[in-house]
Amino acid sequence: MASPATSELWISSFLQAQAAELGAANNTLLAYGRDLKDFAAWLQRRKTNFAEAERDQIEAYLIDCDAQGLAQSTRARRLSAIKQIYRFAFEEGWRDTNPAIQIKGPGRQKRLPKTLDVPEVDRLLQAARQTGRTKADRVRNTCLMEVLYATGMRVTELVSLPVSSARGDPRMLLVLGKGGKERMVPLSPPARDALAVWLVERDDAEDQVVADGGQRSKFLFPSRGKSGHLTRHMFFLLVKELAVQGGVSPEKVTPHTLRHAFATHLLANGADLRSIQTLLGHADVATTEIYTHVLDERLAELVLEHHPLAKDPDNKG
Repeated sequence: MASPATSELWISSFLQAQAAELGAANNTLLAYGRDLKDFAAWLQRRKTNFAEAERDQIEAYLIDCDAQGLAQSTRARRLSAIKQIYRFAFEEGWRDTNPAIQIKGPGRQKRLPKTLDVPEVDRLLQAARQTGRTKADRVRNTCLMEVLYATGMRVTELVSLPVSSARGDPRMLLVLGKGGKERMVPLSPPARDALAVWLVERDDAEDQVVADGGQRSKFLFPSRGKSGHLTRHMFFLLVKELAVQGGVSPEKVTPHTLRHAFATHLLANGADLRSIQTLLGHADVATTEIYTHVLDERLAELVLEHHPLAKDPDNKG
């Protein structure tokens, strides 16, 4: 198969293959596209392209990214995209060699993202019950927050839930995750209660939409916008508002923070890493290992509390 003539065609062909063969999520494809277009523009300024670039040029690009002050995680992500497109090109026969195969990246720092302690989560949940212009808004906000904290879902998974998944007072929700992979997540009693109350409000509102000549929504959290459901951006703004109302630093709170809190609190209370991996929908347990710092702290506390040599030597009791 002949190599595409331009870098733009390389990128579009690669992204189409990722979507078709691997079922890559839309957000993943957008990230690949941005990173590869940046590299393509860098190559173009140096009068070359994907088909002609060699290892030293890829390494020079990474050095340039470092000089721009880009975060280690951003540089690692960009190299990952470059490695993947060159592996794809080699497999397709567009190139006889893979110039990126031996390049080592900066790696990723395994630091825990910002999380919340239990009292902070409680304040956010309480704020959700009191925040909203109408009763329906407050009921919806309560349901959103209770379900998010109970399941650790990604925001996109939450806002795009079909209403059919919530019918019949479920103990578990079927979630469509990254790459079209499905998983089951359990609902806590407070989340089930909040869901039941919201369904009544939601269905009443949808009945009125139909009575006014509109279409009934298939989503649990309907919106009249283009997507048909509450957007990630609107939910992000809502969470910031709840943080202010609940007296929690807005800089500390995002929808993803509650996902981290879910995992951190489970691990701190004895859940095993494999179970948390399954609940979060991580393809690789290595992604979940970022939370093991909680176990480290917990084990250190146990040693200090119970080991005889850790006792105060002056206290002979």
